Amino acid sequence: MTAITPTKPYIEQKEGCYRILGKRVSLDSIVYAFLNGNSPESIAQSFPALTLEEIYGAITFYLANRETIDTYLKEGEQLFMQLQQQAKIDNPLLYQKLEALEH
Repeated sequence: MTAITPTKPYIEQKEGCYRILGKRVSLDSIVYAFLNGNSPESIAQSFPALTLEEIYGAITFYLANRETIDTYLKEGEQLFMQLQQQAKIDNPLLYQKLEALEH
């Protein structure tokens, strides 16, 4: 008889970032796709480096730790906005050109 592992880790936290265990794919990517209504099967098509099991494991991890991960995601969004604002200050000509292309 083969032994069954009751719980299997799917997520690791390194350097303040949650990732799929042994992969370079962030948990953020999976969670945002899930929150946007994508099914695990469609997420798997977008991330061929992951198995369907890993995607379900990541979603399960998120659901089991929703408050902590939601806080982590909000902090990441705030950091992104701060970096974006600083980049606009540091590179005003670049952003002027980008805005001109949008119009």
